[in-house]
Amino acid sequence: MDKIEEKTVIVKKPQKDFVYAIGRRKSSTAEVRLYKKDTTVWGGTAVKIGEFVVNNKPALEYFGKSFEKVYSEPLLVTGAQNKFAISIKVSGGGKMGQLDAAVLAIARALDKIDKEKFHSILKKNDMLTRDPRVRERRKVGMGGKSRRRKQSPKR
Repeated sequence: MDKIEEKTVIVKKPQKDFVYAIGRRKSSTAEVRLYKKDTTVWGGTAVKIGEFVVNNKPALEYFGKSFEKVYSEPLLVTGAQNKFAISIKVSGGGKMGQLDAAVLAIARALDKIDKEKFHSILKKNDMLTRDPRVRERRKVGMGGKSRRRKQSPKR
């Protein structure tokens, strides 16, 4: 009889140099990649440590100066500012929904990096909770709005 040879094949997964997380708010979705070193990201944009890039634009340009504190809050709370290069892809909704989705995604990515160190801090500051409020759907027979009633005839 023939001998059966067994071969064990080890498949190596490519090592990712980033941590990935998704955040959502209303109808917006944000995909975040946290890099531990300077790198070129999704759309070919270069990102340095301490910088935020949103849809291949600097975050200051995309969200504006007034919201700089909002999207960097998870990093400030955990003391991780200037440790990561951050790339964000946002889609859907408006700017505020996208901003809140990005904050949630950054917080989730930080939580993935070091659960013991960051989880309790982020949870205490209510950054790991997804806001469940979404737009109320339009109902049939309501005159085009979700809660509006059609006016009833008087006689």
